[in-house]
Amino acid sequence: MKEWMERHAVWLGIGLVAVLLVGWLATGESPQPASKAVERQEAVRVGLTNSRAEPIKRVVTLQGHAEPEQIVRVRAKTGGDVIETPVKEGAIVAAGDLIARLDMTDRQARLSEARAAEREARGDFEAADRLADQGFQARLQVERARAALEAARARVAAIELEIEHTRVVTPIGGVLNRQIARRGDFVAEGDPIAEVVENDPLRAVVQIPQHRVTEITEGQTARVTFFDDMVREGVVRYVSALADERTRTFLARVRVDNPDRDLPAGTSVTVAIPVEQVRAHGVTPALISQDGDGQLGVKVAEKDDGEWRARFIPVKPVRADARQVWVTGLPDEVHLITLGQGFVRDGDRLDVGGTKGAAGEGESGT
Repeated sequence: MKEWMERHAVWLGIGLVAVLLVGWLATGESPQPASKAVERQEAVRVGLTNSRAEPIKRVVTLQGHAEPEQIVRVRAKTGGDVIETPVKEGAIVAAGDLIARLDMTDRQARLSEARAAEREARGDFEAADRLADQGFQARLQVERARAALEAARARVAAIELEIEHTRVVTPIGGVLNRQIARRGDFVAEGDPIAEVVENDPLRAVVQIPQHRVTEITEGQTARVTFFDDMVREGVVRYVSALADERTRTFLARVRVDNPDRDLPAGTSVTVAIPVEQVRAHGVTPALISQDGDGQLGVKVAEKDDGEWRARFIPVKPVRADARQVWVTGLPDEVHLITLGQGFVRDGDRLDVGGTKGAAGEGESGT
């Protein structure tokens, strides 16, 4: 047995080393000296990024919807059969454009009859007036003839207006959104003929929370984002003086020019209104964490008696874009912990491995 062990001593040694190596891999412990492990626990190695605050616009972001400037239902002012609708739905019309025509029926004949009666009444009045001047007739007869003439004139004017109303025109410019009465339909006076929508300008309608209403005033500029990510500039044109009793919010309207009428009404919009300029740092969302009290903050590196130490500083988000969040509450220049920040706590000693440039330039406010 002794002779066998001597022959296989090398292989036994290799096996023992392999067993020890497997045990170390299973525990995850480094075979480095204990003093090195203690040193790394005392000073956590991290990477830093220098960040400088930039002036940006703090904005109030509100959700709402787009409304047209005006919606008009054009109604018939006289009755009759619709014989023509010359404008197609969706077409742009100007104020005064013909959008429907009604059948004249007997209106022209009644006008001729009324005009003949007017001429006769005029003759009677002129004859009565001459006789009264000559003393052959009392002035009362003249006044009766005058009244008959005025009535005849009124009948002519009424029929002329009725004929004019057989031409249905739009009172506003806009888009012929819907043709309600079509050729062959009969409409009575007051029945709807068509719907015209004026969506230049559009109005972005939002509700302002009561704690932000003092920040919004008429004349402020706004950025309005539509459902397809199309962005247009707008101007605050109205802020209600009275809060909604149910929601305690204030109605506001933002005017958005739409000269090509390519933006439809009725869609959802996001309105961002800049309210003040502040200095803020742009950081990636991954760098924002919470302390034990649930307060948002970021971890930075500061020198304390020649040593780098981690500090948790509370921050307040003021705006965000697709890449970063802009926060206030930090010094104007700061060293953000960007590598290893998940393994340090407030007050930990740091082993600074390297420092990069500015964390982000961001969008400057004007």
